[in-house]
Amino acid sequence: MLTHARSDFPDGFLFGAATSAYQIEGHGFGGAGRAMWDDFAATPGNVVRAEDGARACDHYHRYASDLDLLSDAGFDAYRFSTSWARVMPDGRTVNPEGLDFYDRLTDAMLERGLKPMATLYHWELPSALADQGGWRNRDIAGWFGDFTECVMGRLGDRMYSVATINEFWCVSWLSHFLGQHAPGLRDIRATARAMHHVLLAHGTAIERMRGMGVMNLGAVFNMEWAAPADDSAASVEAAALYDDYYNHFFVSGAFKGTYPDRLVAALGPHLPQGWQDDFATITAPLDWAGINYYTRSLLAGNDGPWPHLHAVEGPLEKTQMGWEVYPQGLHDFLVRTARDYTGDLPIYVTENGMSNADQRVDGTVDDPARIAYFNSHLSAVRDAIAKGVPVKGYMAWSLLDNYEWALGYEKRFGMVHVDFDTLERTPKASWHAFKDMLAR
Repeated sequence: MLTHARSDFPDGFLFGAATSAYQIEGHGFGGAGRAMWDDFAATPGNVVRAEDGARACDHYHRYASDLDLLSDAGFDAYRFSTSWARVMPDGRTVNPEGLDFYDRLTDAMLERGLKPMATLYHWELPSALADQGGWRNRDIAGWFGDFTECVMGRLGDRMYSVATINEFWCVSWLSHFLGQHAPGLRDIRATARAMHHVLLAHGTAIERMRGMGVMNLGAVFNMEWAAPADDSAASVEAAALYDDYYNHFFVSGAFKGTYPDRLVAALGPHLPQGWQDDFATITAPLDWAGINYYTRSLLAGNDGPWPHLHAVEGPLEKTQMGWEVYPQGLHDFLVRTARDYTGDLPIYVTENGMSNADQRVDGTVDDPARIAYFNSHLSAVRDAIAKGVPVKGYMAWSLLDNYEWALGYEKRFGMVHVDFDTLERTPKASWHAFKDMLAR
């Protein structure tokens, strides 16, 4: 069981679960257009078994019963995302079926007493826009602003909160420098431009929503604690550089209108001309910040090309992903983010969870490792709150086992088991643990 109780947290603290559109909806339904993940998955070697999100969890047709799982457990909120390629199959032209789906989904949340926490973009860029350079093209800020106005023109009056883009680092660095996510590039110039343009698109969307009167707007940053692998100067520098391009770059851009000096020195020649002039838009005022947190990395220096670093396997217990379980990192990020960037603004843990090799046995799924993970990270949240950090909510990742991007359907993050042959849902022990906790 979870050793915490709802009553251990401040009044009004929100508990919820998070998902993303492409990972659960089924992209082959409802007039959705081709997304760059469809193209990435169809390219040999990119995704385990070349699996894609065409059916996923079929949430598009099963959303009502999936929302029942949230409300039956006593959760307060549902963090979901809208698919750009569903709403605008070519990136520019509206698909009425797509908007209708999110309209029905929103009403279904409200009928169950769930607060809708929308994320506008969770990586399903329409292929037609990828053909035009995607995140490398400055025009994407305007395209994303138009998409934002379209979606929030329909849904904005019923949202509890709206975030712009999920995990800036993944959209830019993981996808354009490491090449592990769509579009699968390994190009420093493309990376620098994507890093800047993703923030410019974020700020543009915030400005558009402010103009529409949409309330409670925020941004979601993924963070990974960076620590030196040893006491050497090379490892200390490697950890500091990793911390800059993973953790500081995006939150500093959004809240301070600056990029870390190390990154400006390295990426400056590749950033778009006049990038400094965009901070007036990038720093559009926010009402809250979200942190997605899973693990830490131990970094060592090397003699390879910039950034001259690599990760070293750590000694701690690991999840199915091979990620160390390090709850102290969540505490430290909450404290540091409030201290250095956000001040008194509310902070939400917008994703936190673990992948585990769960199996359904005699109609049940026991996942004690996940329960232990949630326990330790909820303790980290409580410790941060006790130090005065204004943490206002915790969203577990994820409600359902789903499409785990380049890892296909192998890795299971859900509190609810999904049989990907029959699509049968089975609440796991972790779901029952939350149900018990939220009743206390």
